[in-house]
Amino acid sequence: MSGMASDHNNSSQEEYIPHYLQKEDPFASKLSREADIIAGFYLTIIGILSTLGNGYVIFMSSKRKKKLRPAEIMTVNLAVCDLGISVVGKPFSIISFFSHRWMFGWIGCRWYGWAGFFFGCGSLITMTAVSLDRYLKICHLSYGTWLKRHHAFICLAIIWAYATFWATVPFAGVGSYAPEPFGTSCTLDWWLAQASVAGQAFVLSILFFCLLFPTAVIVFSYVKIILKVKSSTKEVAHYDTRIQNSHILEMKLTKVAMLICAGFLIAWIPYAVVSVWSAFGQPDSVPIQFSVIPTLLAKSAAMYNPIIYQVIDCKFACCRSGGLKAKSSLKKSRTYTISAHGDSAAMNETQLE
Repeated sequence: MSGMASDHNNSSQEEYIPHYLQKEDPFASKLSREADIIAGFYLTIIGILSTLGNGYVIFMSSKRKKKLRPAEIMTVNLAVCDLGISVVGKPFSIISFFSHRWMFGWIGCRWYGWAGFFFGCGSLITMTAVSLDRYLKICHLSYGTWLKRHHAFICLAIIWAYATFWATVPFAGVGSYAPEPFGTSCTLDWWLAQASVAGQAFVLSILFFCLLFPTAVIVFSYVKIILKVKSSTKEVAHYDTRIQNSHILEMKLTKVAMLICAGFLIAWIPYAVVSVWSAFGQPDSVPIQFSVIPTLLAKSAAMYNPIIYQVIDCKFACCRSGGLKAKSSLKKSRTYTISAHGDSAAMNETQLE
């Protein structure tokens, strides 16, 4: 019986034909023209806001690049990834949605899929590194005494190498990039898992190393931070004002990191669920009209981070003491979006360490 089941499974995999090979034109839109126009306007707004927001963060950070602390360097790298998604990827999908078909052929499809996966993976691994930084800084205070700028740059090199490796693996013959079921966008070929055991191994590797493992590290880090903060709140209350201010600053930076990670995961998890179902569920069981919604939600992730920086920084400025000091802090928060208020923040962190 088991042999018959295995033979049936192998034959079903051999007989499976992915959606992009079932029709002569895999790049024709499967949505109505009105739906494509709405999606095109949506992506245009997302793209403009993301480009302006992340461009502003990078520009303001470049004006004080020699003073950026390690945590800020990682945040700038996240803005670079988000800007890359907006500038390199979104114009392709916007033009295609308005044209009611993918306009750039197979070469453009593979480039678009690579760029989206490269910058998306870079964003997630950057957030993983940031969460580890926050975990070690809050839960293991001695860590902050040796972390220097060059450690952050080494970490950046590892992040970019990691993203480049996994985004380029499909070109080595073990995977591929293919059009989405609705036709006007491209992504990893999740449907290879329906065709062969090798395809399943490829998809599982991508899911583990580029989603599940980084997400597990992020969740672990922030759970430990929350537990540590709850247990140390009373202890901090007995310290002097300088240490209390340093503690507030670290909590502020941690809130920024947590919100960024939460926004990214909320945007991408629905897309990941649909992708996994496409790979391992019943073939072609995800309705085309439904599959486009998680894709559009995932494409909005690059827009959230600059908004989070501004909201947290403004709230932090308003909570500081009144008078000229409050006005000065507010001015700094407007000028340096992710600076954690410049030299005073650096001084406070040094005192904590």
